[in-house]
Amino acid sequence: MVNTSNIPKLPLPPPLVGSEVGSFTEYTVTQRMPAIARRVIAENNFPPDINASLESLAAELPTGYLRPLLNDTSADFTNWNTYLESYKEQRWVDIPWFFAETYFYRLILEITNYFRPGMSQGVDPFELQKAQGLEASLDSIISLCNQVNQWLNDSQEEKLQETAFIALLHFALWGNRVDLSLWSVFEGDRSSFDIQSQLAHILVDDALQVVELLTSSPGRRVDFVVDNAGFELVCDLCLVDFLLTSGLANQVYLHLKPHPTFVSDAMIKDVHETTKFLANTSYEKVKFIAQRLQENIASGRLVLSENYFWTSPLAFWEIPEPLKNELANSSLIIVKGDANYRRLLGDRYWDFTTNIADIVSYLPAPMVALRTLKSEVAAGLNSEVIAEVAKSDPSWLTNGQWGVVQLVS
Repeated sequence: MVNTSNIPKLPLPPPLVGSEVGSFTEYTVTQRMPAIARRVIAENNFPPDINASLESLAAELPTGYLRPLLNDTSADFTNWNTYLESYKEQRWVDIPWFFAETYFYRLILEITNYFRPGMSQGVDPFELQKAQGLEASLDSIISLCNQVNQWLNDSQEEKLQETAFIALLHFALWGNRVDLSLWSVFEGDRSSFDIQSQLAHILVDDALQVVELLTSSPGRRVDFVVDNAGFELVCDLCLVDFLLTSGLANQVYLHLKPHPTFVSDAMIKDVHETTKFLANTSYEKVKFIAQRLQENIASGRLVLSENYFWTSPLAFWEIPEPLKNELANSSLIIVKGDANYRRLLGDRYWDFTTNIADIVSYLPAPMVALRTLKSEVAAGLNSEVIAEVAKSDPSWLTNGQWGVVQLVS
């Protein structure tokens, strides 16, 4: 049952669509998404009939029409049929962009027989990119894990604890720049960068207020709405490790995708594979973090959760009541990444200066959004900051070089 009782009280602006000529949305639907489908062909050993169907999907995206789901063996089949009712016989470029993207990834799973009868889980069509993205960032992982262990050794001093937590928030923010749906892992290790040099690229930074919220009453529950696997997930897990080991939180919930989507979005299996990857390195301090994470998972202090809402095309304010009630137990909800940010705002054309708290008033607990900008959606920005950044970087909304740490408490 979807909850629509808390739709923002502000008038809803129109959604982003792919038919807007010259927009990043048009570029995504007509070029990026076909390229992703063709990359699935290149990186997997699917039989010819599956590859032909993937190529057909890629070819129809720029001008073609939505196709229906046919495989009724998946848990979300009925829900998707309901979602599709409003968009039957419409072109991909004419429907809301977020719907088009989520349905595109869902169709890839149907085409590749991910939901095969009698199988608990099929082949992750993006597994190769996830694995390569993790391996490509090993040097950055080692450096980060060394630093986290050092911070934990020093975190008895309150000021140092605050400094470490803010730095890890920034790592969690910029780790998103390794989003595999936007950049190929073969373009070099994009996880290697100087966090300090990125501070000038944070358009809103409420990190200190986040620290104050957590330190005012430590030892409570924190929830992560997780985004990508790879180096970004390592950054998230290092933040989780710091929260639990330092005592800033006594329990952390990770909200993960129930199936592959948006190329690199993290599932429960990706958390286990990432901690295993860390544990199998030859670097002692990396192993320490892996061991603590595995112990916290085993003890229930770190809870890995999945829900089909996270792979649905619904706006965040349409969250099912049971999931909303679960999030209400949190002292802080950390919402990661661009796609989740788009959901917070319903992927609509809000004025960029609109108070974000007025839009996300439906949330049941304090929330901080850690987001690098990769789409033409934003709120809560200062008009002078917008003018300045637009002058210096015309692609600021979509190139992943600018970020926000936005707290709504």
